[in-house]
Amino acid sequence: MSKQNNKVIITCAVTGSVHTPTMSDFLPITPDQIVEQSIEAVEAGAAILHLHARDPNDGRPTPDPSIFMQFLPRIKQECDAVLNITTGGGMNMSLEQRLAAPLAMSPEMCSLNMGTMNFALYQMADKYKTWKHDWEESFIRNSDDFIFRNSFRDIDHIYQLLGEGHGTKFEHECYDVGHLYNLAHLVDRGLFKPPYFLQFIFGILGGIGADADNLIFMKRTADRLFGDDYVWSVLGAGRHQMSFCTQAAMLGGNMRVGLEDNLYIGRGELAKSNADQVRKVRRIIEELGYSVATPRDAREMLDLKGADRVNF
Repeated sequence: MSKQNNKVIITCAVTGSVHTPTMSDFLPITPDQIVEQSIEAVEAGAAILHLHARDPNDGRPTPDPSIFMQFLPRIKQECDAVLNITTGGGMNMSLEQRLAAPLAMSPEMCSLNMGTMNFALYQMADKYKTWKHDWEESFIRNSDDFIFRNSFRDIDHIYQLLGEGHGTKFEHECYDVGHLYNLAHLVDRGLFKPPYFLQFIFGILGGIGADADNLIFMKRTADRLFGDDYVWSVLGAGRHQMSFCTQAAMLGGNMRVGLEDNLYIGRGELAKSNADQVRKVRRIIEELGYSVATPRDAREMLDLKGADRVNF
């Protein structure tokens, strides 16, 4: 069973590659916006920032390391948060593109999807009659034919380059129970080092459903597979965000919020910033009698290499 800790890590996924500019005027797009919202989220209580980059002209996801470098050093200068860079990138990016920024930046942590899966958002397109940019509608509608690829060979490749090559630890994104078994198989082969940081993800079309019983099942499966060697967190997509975060806190887990995962702060009410969501889950954590982990706490809990060993 994962170790119980009274300090809860809040991860904030600031912008992502899924939501488009039309969906919310509050979604950070430019480097300046990403910096501002990241720092506000840390001040509100986030210990880890999960970061993607976007083309500042039209908001489309980009793997360009030069764009990452327009905000990563500035965030690091302004706060001590753990900066977690995506290896998922965005739809239709090649593995080489997805790894370009992490390999250049050598971060403390990267996200890592633990399997190949359907990843669909096409049903969201019908909510919007007009779009700010030409690329958005086709990007969303064509997700009915999108397969997020992360084969065992891909995961091994990412681990060798970033884990062994740079000392980077991973946020193991587990969208289904099978992803836990994928990780256990790779651990048995000698990949990855404990403590493993597992992010249980619920509510994405193509992954496990957002049912409370599924959270219990994922947790019990992880206990069986990893014993005391893991730390766990929960991401509930869209309207499931706050309820799943609350359940995670009650079960002794950690949580991830942010505009990458959910654009709203309440029913029908857009969040005006990432910090809005961080403040809300912080209130929940503290009302339940727990405290919020600092970035230093998170580094100790996850055995990270430290911000002094990154390349930005």
